[in-house]
Amino acid sequence: MEEVTFDPGLVQAIFKHIWTRRALEREKNEGNDGTDGEVGAGTSKRTRTTSANSNALKLSCELLRIFITEAVQRSAMIAEAEGAGKIEGTHLERILPQLLLDF
Repeated sequence: MEEVTFDPGLVQAIFKHIWTRRALEREKNEGNDGTDGEVGAGTSKRTRTTSANSNALKLSCELLRIFITEAVQRSAMIAEAEGAGKIEGTHLERILPQLLLDF
């Protein structure tokens, strides 16, 4: 049985949104002084589009799935130890520092 994972199209859309926003911020910070920085294959760094191949997207989806699953499991352990019937934001806040270090 294959496990449910994130939709690669959704992950790609999120990545594109972040890449676009960062490119706009970079452009705003650098200004329009005419220097394009790194140039390769006749295209300036500013005009090249960032993309991810399908294997990278699949791997990113799997990493997100594992990360979310682990966060829920650790939060559930904290909630159970406190006698809570459901996971709350405070449980997630308590496990996040170590979770981020582990990943």
